This record gives sequence, structure tokens and C-alpha cells, in this order.
Amino acid sequence: MKTISQRIAEELGVGEFQVAAAIVLLDEGATVPFIARYRKEATHGLTDTHLRQLHERLAQLRDLEARRESVLNSIREQDKLTPEVEQAILAADTRTRLEDLYLPFRPKRHTKAAQALEAGLKPLADRLLKDPSQPPEALAVAFVDPEKKVADVQAALDGAREILMERFAESPELTGRLRAQFLEQGILGSRVVKGQEEKGAKFADYFASGEALKKLPGHRLLAMLRGQEEGILRLSLDHPEELDDALGEAVTCVSAIRSHFRLVNREGPGDGWMEETLRQTWRKKFKPRLENDLLKQAQERAHEEAIRVFARNVKEVLLAAPAGMTPVIGLDPGLRTGVKVAVVDATGKVVATDTIHPHAPRNQWRESMARLAELARRHGVRLMSIGNGTASRETEKLVTELGRTMPDLGLRGVVVNEAGASVYSASEFASQELPELDVSLRGAVSIARRLQDPLAELVKTDPKAIGVGQYQHDVPPRRLAEALDGVVEDAVNAVGVDVNTASAPLLERVSGLNKTLAKNIVSFRDLHGPFPSRQSLLKVSRFGPKAFEQAAGFLRIRNGATPLDASAVHPESYPVVERILHRVGVTIDRLIGNHTLLKELSPRDFVNERIGEPTVKDILAELEKPGRDPRPEFRTATFREGVESLEDLQPGMILEGVVSNVTNFGAFVDIGVHQDGLVHISAMAHQFVKDPHNVVKAGAVVKVRVVEVDKPRRRIALSMRLEDTPATTQSTVKADRPRPVAARPSPVPKADNAMAAAFSQARGKPGRG
Repeated sequence: MKTISQRIAEELGVGEFQVAAAIVLLDEGATVPFIARYRKEATHGLTDTHLRQLHERLAQLRDLEARRESVLNSIREQDKLTPEVEQAILAADTRTRLEDLYLPFRPKRHTKAAQALEAGLKPLADRLLKDPSQPPEALAVAFVDPEKKVADVQAALDGAREILMERFAESPELTGRLRAQFLEQGILGSRVVKGQEEKGAKFADYFASGEALKKLPGHRLLAMLRGQEEGILRLSLDHPEELDDALGEAVTCVSAIRSHFRLVNREGPGDGWMEETLRQTWRKKFKPRLENDLLKQAQERAHEEAIRVFARNVKEVLLAAPAGMTPVIGLDPGLRTGVKVAVVDATGKVVATDTIHPHAPRNQWRESMARLAELARRHGVRLMSIGNGTASRETEKLVTELGRTMPDLGLRGVVVNEAGASVYSASEFASQELPELDVSLRGAVSIARRLQDPLAELVKTDPKAIGVGQYQHDVPPRRLAEALDGVVEDAVNAVGVDVNTASAPLLERVSGLNKTLAKNIVSFRDLHGPFPSRQSLLKVSRFGPKAFEQAAGFLRIRNGATPLDASAVHPESYPVVERILHRVGVTIDRLIGNHTLLKELSPRDFVNERIGEPTVKDILAELEKPGRDPRPEFRTATFREGVESLEDLQPGMILEGVVSNVTNFGAFVDIGVHQDGLVHISAMAHQFVKDPHNVVKAGAVVKVRVVEVDKPRRRIALSMRLEDTPATTQSTVKADRPRPVAARPSPVPKADNAMAAAFSQARGKPGRG
């Protein structure tokens, strides 16, 4: 039996010693970012990705071990634990295999088989199994006993059949064999529930379809399961032979049961009865259980896939390029209620708010331009952040015209994704941070700050509200929350946090900190002023040595007691820097950023019993570019003038847009018409694309070609293959669709259009009036 460390090492393709060292650190309370950055010697360089996977798998395998022990204890208490059973249970490497082995020993309800056993029908069942040469009815006569509720021969035979069916169905080896066969060949079919056609129009692609479960993409499975949950679809997992009108039953599965128990058909009087018993064993025992098992496993895989997609998108959004801490005017567009305006200074502090009404019904265009110009002049603003909701293009036009008519202002408008801004506005933290502002104005503040520093602002919002998920409402909330929390933690610690300006929500995502410590840091800062050094953090209530060890390297103090406090060099490594300074004979100010001098140093010269070569290399790299930001350079898309709504789009147009979401079947792109378009995976490149994330990421600026505009259904098909003809791309897209189920001839439209429709409905820019 392999240890947990061995199994994880094999799965991750790393050394067992690396996994064992990481497990020790995790059990001691170290965080993934801390281990990845500051304990490379212990883990021999495991990355944060490795460590996240390791952490998750560790929890799963420990759960498996706990269940294994529970199963063993249960069988021991029944006094049925033989050495063979114990060995098989100890060797079980999955939860499914473990439960198969436990099935014969699992405490049962009072089944029909149990009733038959109580009625004394076991000897009849045994004789029918061993001797098919005798007529079953003749053998059953001796077991008729009305007092035992065996009223007649048929009742005796039915009871014997129940006993044999339960016996057959409890074989772990046979169960595993049939499960593998069913997984390999099973077809998941879906039909519309009669009378639900109109209500379930968005699931029309699945009204009569079927696809091999093994090959069914996770996003389509989740769509089908959602349709079933809403009462629109009826799903069934069938063996291909069961869909064949000529057979109507899973012959090979029945044969597998017969073969496993070595039941040879000798054409005796009892063979027909036994054959029917085998067929019923498949239909009543195996198929329902395996159908449930396989669908559950497929759903779990789809959940994991959806969580990975969501987590990856969230990370890309959080690590989007910041415009920098410069004064910004945030505009939260609206029609009837007006455009909410908030001005934030270079520290993110709100210095002015307003509401303008440039659009219908008031149409105060000139007055709105004048008020924005006055705010820009007064506060030295050069950037305007425009939320991408209702009236965003109209508001962008206002800013563009303002820049043209008053070039001295040097104004530039940038459209930002406002997803989650309303959630933040109504949150408890927003009411504490901006108590004097109306909820609607808080949204404008958030939109402004998102341009300055997306990471610092978005951490204030539940990551599920950022709007870059794939069926996030269908996955287990706890597992999704854990994955997204890990992503946010990794993003925050990769960038680092200025402890003298960071908000409490940002601080609580720092390695080693929590909500209480974050609040204590902010309170201490408000009371005593900026922290002069990292060491002074130890004066904060409950900020002990362990928290300091985990957090200090990720906290930055600009213009503090030492330049090292503004870098990613951990305080525990400051003595190494002192040795370097002693070796080169210069001050820290002259060493930092001195590329020539640093390149002459050998990391091996500064290794000791505590600090290894990987850490020394990191220190030298950090001294070269202290506090470097891993995020890309700030860049924005330029929406095409005159293309502001679906009606303005024409096939063949080449447009620039921003990737708003990446899924397994393609990417959604905001091209400035209040409705994201879909670049299907088949239209992303000239070569085969296995994963859209390998081509684009959320927040990327891309050029796309309009392929098709479906105005009634508000769908936009885009392509990143700019020189293709629309017909070429469309024919490629059509190839990806669910297959009609055998004996259910009804061609269906593109399956992934259903995904696009669902996303479009979820991501449509709702009007605010």
C-alpha cells in the first residue's frame, strides 16, 4: 500500500521527499505562498501551483484514509473482517473501490432479499444456482409455506431470485468490471419533458440528443444537469445495446455477469429462469447504481473543471495591469438615473462626487461636459474610468468629445469591467469605508479604483461576483470558495502589499494574516501613523512571531527604516544582505539596482546552514529590481467609433475588444455593444486549440472579426482568425455539437450555442433605468 506522500508525488511528477517536506510545513501552519517563496530549500523548489494541488490532494487522501478506517471498524464490529477482506480494503486506492468492497458488509434496510432469507429460501436459491437441470417450479414446491409469507411457487421463486440478485450485485470485482465497461460505452441521452419546450427554449440543443459520457465535455454535462434540475430535460445513461431496437437490452453486460459467476447455459429447464434473473440483476441492481455512480463522478469532474476555469480567470483578472496610483474620475453610467461620478486622488481617497445627466431623458450633454472638465482641472485628473454597463458607450463618447474639445486637459477614457461593483457597494465593508456616500456613488468609486489597482479593489468583492466563471452556480459552494480563496491569496502575495496604504480586505489575504489581524493593523496605523519598519508590526495586537514569519516578506514599507522593507527580501534573510554588503564594500542604497555589481556575485558564496542557494538567488534578483510588480504593462482596448449596439454590427467587421471571460469552449469578448461576443474555440487560431487559456486570458486586448450576428437571440459569433471567411469559421463551429441519440433522429443546433446563451443571459448588461 502506497503512502499519501508516494501517491501525491507520483501524481504531481515530483519527488516523495519534496511532498513529505511540504506536508510537514503545511501541518505546521505555513501557507502556500510562504512555502513557495521562502522555503524552496525544504521543498526543492515546488511551485505555488504544485503546492496548491498538493494541499488539495492531501485533504482528499486524508479523507479517504479516514473513510478506510471507518469501514474497517464497521466490518470488525460485525466480526466479518477476514485477512483477505482487510488486505483488499487496505489496497483500495479510490473511494469508489473502497465503497464497492464495503457494499456486502454495509448495514442494509430490510430488503426483499433479507425477507426471503428470513423465509428460509436460501437453500432454494443455492440449488437454482448450482443445478439448472431441474425445473425451477419443481424445486420451489418444497419451500411453499404460507406461515412464512411464501404463499405459492411463484412467491418462492421470486424470493430466491431476490437473494441471487443481491448476491450477484454485491461482487466488488464484477461491479468494477461493469462500471469500467459502462463508462467506456455508456451514452448519456436527454429528452425534453413533454410540455416544457417553450419554457426551456435555452436548452433546445438538448431536447433530443445523446453523447458518449466518456467524451462529454464538462460544460455540456452541467448544462444538461441544470436542464434536468429545472424540470426541462429527462436524462438517462444507457448502454448502446439498450438503444438498439433489435436488442433493447445490454447483452454484453448480462453476459459479463454470467461469465463472472461461471454460469454455463446447458439448455436445461432452469436456464431460462436464470437468464431472466441475470437480466433483472442488470436492470434493477447494477444499472441504477452504476448510472448514479458514473453521473456523480462525471459531475464531480465537471465541477473540478469549472472551478479550475473560474479560478484561472479570477487570477488573470486580479493580476490585470494597473494604471497606477494617479487621480482618476470614475463614471458609473446610467440613463434615467444619470451617470454617477466619483473622483479619487493618487491614494484612492474620494475627493469629490457628482451626478450628471448627459443622456435621455434629460440630455444635459454640454452641462455634463463642463462639470467633468471642472472636476478634472481641480483635481489634476488625466484618466477617466468608465463602467461597462448600460450607457457605457454613450458615456465613453461623452469623454471622447470632452478630450477633443478641451485637449489641454489631456483626458483619456478607459472602459473597465464593473462586474461585482454593485455587490461591493452594498457590502458591509463599503458602508464602513464610505459611510457618507450613497450606494450608487460607491459603485463609481470602485470603478475608479479598479483602474488604479484592480487587485487592491477587487479583493473587497466576493470573487464569485467578478463574473468570469463557468457554471459557478452549479458547483459546490464550499469547494469553489476554497479554490478562489487560494487564487486570491496567491495573487495578493505575488504582488505584495503596502502595509501603510492597504485596506483591511487586502491585508487579510496576505500570508499568515486573517480578518482580525488585518483590522488590528489598520487600527494601529490609524492611531499611531505609518509603520516605520517591518519590525514595528510586532507591536500590533496578536501579531506574534509566527504571523510575522509568514507575512513579513509580503508586506512592503515604502520609504521606511531600510530599503529592504520595500522589497520581497524576508527579514530572516537580512543577515545575508549584510554579508553581501560587507563583501562588496558598498551601502545598501548603492547596491540596490546595481545590475553590474550584483551579476558579479556568486550565490554559493553566501549559502549557510539556514539559507540555501535558491533563496540567495531570489535575494540577488530582488536587490536588482526591488519590489518589482509581476503584472503586465497597462494597456486598453479602443472600441470602434460608431459601433455601439448590436444593430451596428456587420459580418466581416474587424474590431478591438477585451476578453471578459474564458471558458472551455471559447472566450467572450466585450466589443463595446453591451453584449459580449463568443469566439468559439475552433475560431481562435489556425491550428488546433485544446485549451482556450493557451491562446487568451481574461482582460487581454484582442482583435476579432464579426462572423455572425443573431439579433433576435442577441448572439454574436466572433473569430480571431481575421482573414477567414465567415463560412469557414461557421462550418468549423458546427462540428462541435451533441449527437442525436440512436433511435431518436433529430438533428440539433450547435451545443455550445446553448452555453453562449446561458452566459449571455448571466452576463448581459442590465439597465439601471
